[in-house]
Formats: sequence, structure tokens, C-alpha cells
Amino acid sequence: MALAGSEHLRVETADGVRTITIDRPEARNAMTAAMRDELRELFAAAGADDSVAVVILTGVDPAFSAGVDLKELSTWPVNPDPDAPRPPVVDPAAVIRESTTPVIAAVNGVCVTGALEIALSCHVIVASERATFADTHAKVGLVPAWGMSALLPEAVGRGKALELSITGAFIDAPEALRIGLVNHVVPHEQLLPTAFGLAGAIRSADPVSVRTMLELSRRGAGMPRDEALRLERETMEAWRVERGV
Repeated sequence: MALAGSEHLRVETADGVRTITIDRPEARNAMTAAMRDELRELFAAAGADDSVAVVILTGVDPAFSAGVDLKELSTWPVNPDPDAPRPPVVDPAAVIRESTTPVIAAVNGVCVTGALEIALSCHVIVASERATFADTHAKVGLVPAWGMSALLPEAVGRGKALELSITGAFIDAPEALRIGLVNHVVPHEQLLPTAFGLAGAIRSADPVSVRTMLELSRRGAGMPRDEALRLERETMEAWRVERGV
């Protein structure tokens, strides 16, 4: 069933799974400020809809996304008049990290820079065999703003993350799997079926437990072990009181 969406962000929901497809192939699915603002609204709507158990985020071939729209970014004034209208500024990766609904990234092609930050903010990454990944911030004279400096080291380790970020090197899907950047690599035609299969497994789990696991993961990230274990115990006790067990 087709639901609210737009020209560049298509939305479909079936069997409790909401699929958001970035549809701007002429720009390698680069995301404008308006698209990022809309993405925030779409994730808020998914979180508020109890019938949505999982969100899948993907792109129209041949790219997942090139990240932020650099052409649009170049038109923004460096020191704008504080009284002048400004484009909406949204960190889409942070929006996904705050999601109370599990999010699966189905990476179908090129996934670079801001798009890689978005994918790393999802809870599971499934990559097509055609997918490639890179952090090109330094290549284009930018610095990360959507979490790369924390997310990439968490996924692949500090040394490998630094290498990728300061060289801007591209890696293919098998290498991404080898270093722990993605969860699965599958034949291109199996990308969405695999993502839907994972979504079905998530749907079969207790939704309260799933949301609690997401919250524990989010809040526990970067905590010392003792603090993370304390958070787990406190969460478990609150869960027991709420359920009367």
C-alpha cells in the first residue's frame, strides 16, 4: 500500500514493514535540505504508528545515496543574515539513531560520506554485492557532521576508520563485510527480499523487548562496562515491575 511520500522519498507499507526509498537517481540520490527535513517527518510518523514494526531504508539504483547535495550546499551563504530565511538543517543520521523502530539499511549501490553516516546509524546493514562504501569528507574539503568520527570507529575500529577517512578510499561489499561495516552481503536481486526476511524475524519478536534492546544499545554506546551493566540491570528491574513478573 502506498502512503505519504514525495517525489524524492517514496514510502510503502506492507505487513508491518515500512519501506522508504530515496528516489533521486539523476543526482545519485543526494539529499537536499528539504529531503532531510521530510525524512525526519517520515521517521517520526513511523515511530508513532504502532502498526509499523520495522523500517527499511534503501535507494533507487544504481546508488544508495551520495549523502548531502553538495551543489545545494555550495549555494548557501557562508555568513547569512540572521534575519534571512534559511534552509531547514536536519541531521538525518541522528534522526535514525533516535528511532524507536528498528531500521534496516538495504544498501543497493554507492554509499558515501553522509550516506555512510546514515547507514551506520541504522540498526542492521544489508549490502548488495554491487554496493561500495567510502568516507570522502576530506576529499571534498568537508568535516563530518552526522556522526562519522564516532560511528565508523565503532564499526571497524579506530585504525581502519582513520585510514578510510583520511584517504577517502572506496571499499567493495565483501571488504565491508570482512571489516564489520555491514551485517550481510547478498546478490543484488536478493537485497530487498533479505531485508524483508530480517524484518519478518524482528516482527516475530516481542515489540516491547525489541524497543528496550534498541534503547539499551543507544544509551549504552560508549559507556564503561560497569555502567552499561548497571543500566541493563535497572532496565530489567523496571521491565519486571511494569509487567508484574
